[in-house]
Amino acid sequence: MADSKQNKVDIFAVAKRAKVSISTVSRSYNHPELVNPATRKKIDAAVRKLGYIRNRAAQTMHGIRSGTIGLVVPTIDHAIFAEVIQAFSDSVDEHGFTILIASHGYDLEREYAVLRKFLEHRVDGVAIIGEDHSEETYELIERQNIQAISIWNYTENSRLSCVGADNEMAGSLAAQHLADLSHLDIGLVFPPTTDNDRARDRRSGAQSILTKVGAHVHPQWDIESSYSIADAKDAALQILKNKHRPSAILCGNDVLAMGVLYAARRCGLSVPEDLSIIGIGDFKGSNEVEPGLTTIRLPAREIGRQAGEHLSRSIIGELTERRRVSCDIALIERGTCKHKP
Repeated sequence: MADSKQNKVDIFAVAKRAKVSISTVSRSYNHPELVNPATRKKIDAAVRKLGYIRNRAAQTMHGIRSGTIGLVVPTIDHAIFAEVIQAFSDSVDEHGFTILIASHGYDLEREYAVLRKFLEHRVDGVAIIGEDHSEETYELIERQNIQAISIWNYTENSRLSCVGADNEMAGSLAAQHLADLSHLDIGLVFPPTTDNDRARDRRSGAQSILTKVGAHVHPQWDIESSYSIADAKDAALQILKNKHRPSAILCGNDVLAMGVLYAARRCGLSVPEDLSIIGIGDFKGSNEVEPGLTTIRLPAREIGRQAGEHLSRSIIGELTERRRVSCDIALIERGTCKHKP
């Protein structure tokens, strides 16, 4: 068997095959915008033919960027973050970066541990979801002086640059829509709000409006559920099996709203004739269920795109100031809400 070390292709072989200098090959990786497109094409052809893989670890030791960005999300089990992840990945890819992704299961201690591992791998930047993080996580980012951004929730006083939506307003819009349809007996199905600023802000916005309009939320109608259609269905059944039930249910996101929709069918209730349901998010599939889900659209793809653009340009050095961006949200009226007779 041949010695694998002897068979490894190096940058010298690539330069020789492409008939360019070693520095040109290096420049095509580190500063592709400075290399003629035709030359880059020759180098790429040589790389593909020879199977060359550059040594990122060695480059990082010499202060050269690793070309990677760490993205830490609470979960990848559902569609909640799928669109924002894809848009973020596409955006950073345009600047030559690749994402490393990990989830922490809504455990901030795990988030800190994952972030440390990313930094040990010398990522060039990190992106985290929302504003709720341990003090150790914030201090780690600050002490390492690494470019970072928070995604999904917008706040005026965010500790990091942020690109997201006003989740409190999203909750307010959902509650106001039900009130405008004359619903005052309203149930709530929300995820746990501990260490989850998105859910907490949505709930706060909804409760503010419900209090303002004099809506009645019976304690038995106010239930927490994990981010699971099955769990949300079980939670909603607790509400709907009672003889005295709400005329509408407001859900903290579309995953929970779909669970409530299935629970209504299980109970023989017609939506929206017997029960109105509204969600928050407008994820993939929210329009395809029957009836289509009325919801508050959070522009996931735009949030991901802008966050990726900002973080990439910050790493490159094109942006130096902290940035806080609030993306527009909107009520999307479909088929799960109806005016109460």
